Amino acid sequence: MKKIMNAPEAYVDEMLEGIYAAHPEVTCANGDLRCYCTARKKPGKVAIITGGGTGHLPLFLGYVGEGLLDGCGVGGVFQSPSAEQIYTIAKEVETGAGVLFLYGNYTGDIMNFDMAAELLEMDDIEVASLVGADDVLSNENVAARRGVAGIFFMYKAAGAKAAQMGTLDEVRAAARKAGDNVRTVGFALTPCVVPEVGHANFQLDDDEMAFGMGIHGEPGIWNGPLKSADELARESVDAILKDMPLSAGDEVALLINGLGATSVEELYILNRSVRMLLEEQGIAVYRSWTGEYATSMEMMGASISICKVDDELKSYFDYPVSTPFICQK
Repeated sequence: MKKIMNAPEAYVDEMLEGIYAAHPEVTCANGDLRCYCTARKKPGKVAIITGGGTGHLPLFLGYVGEGLLDGCGVGGVFQSPSAEQIYTIAKEVETGAGVLFLYGNYTGDIMNFDMAAELLEMDDIEVASLVGADDVLSNENVAARRGVAGIFFMYKAAGAKAAQMGTLDEVRAAARKAGDNVRTVGFALTPCVVPEVGHANFQLDDDEMAFGMGIHGEPGIWNGPLKSADELARESVDAILKDMPLSAGDEVALLINGLGATSVEELYILNRSVRMLLEEQGIAVYRSWTGEYATSMEMMGASISICKVDDELKSYFDYPVSTPFICQK
């Protein structure tokens, strides 16, 4: 294992200490490093809180800031934050308009966010919850799908509506609309190493890749020889359009996401391949993002997220945001 760190057991907290030292616009609630939240609260605004395991930067921490989210519960690498931490963050950032919990569709996260919601309701704080479930190949049942990089679009929609002082119901509806219209397919070329484990979380031969793999190393639909960017784009887009049919004249937002160790050059090659396929079918890309938005430690690979847009979603996705990790004017 080759990593820039001190001790594996200190990996998460020392990373957090570094972020707090570098970025005074974020802070921790109640002295708990893993209760990560904005230092700039806005009275009367719906508070949006996410959370999940470390190892996915800029997901989840990187989305806390202006125009996006207000707080984030931080777990160990690939581990859920606790219910107590989520509750502590909510108490710190809510300002009277209620709280939206917005996070990925994973069992541990669901359990702990639900427990935190019960604690807040006992304090007469209104809470709504919504999960991202955009990983097309993880399950035919939409409700059982994993939440992966497509939650980016849900964060954008919810954050914009909250910044515009929408009600809790309106903010949740904005996030749900984005979530209902986004689909993601991902693939891995290498495994990654969890610091406290010290070895790869799965194995791939040098000339092998995994298609449909999850961001924690969950199995995909096939392992086989490495394919070209055009071939990967076609198989991914075909899977997405089979699940979410689009027609000529439709417009989409596109996210080409690197999983941690893929060069930006490669991601732009993939962007080119995906756009060519969409253009062939008369589908216009309204706006796109290329880079690292939901990683998996140092895994080499990428994911493709496509979100069908209308004027409402366009306005949310165009809304300016500013966090220590993400800036859009």
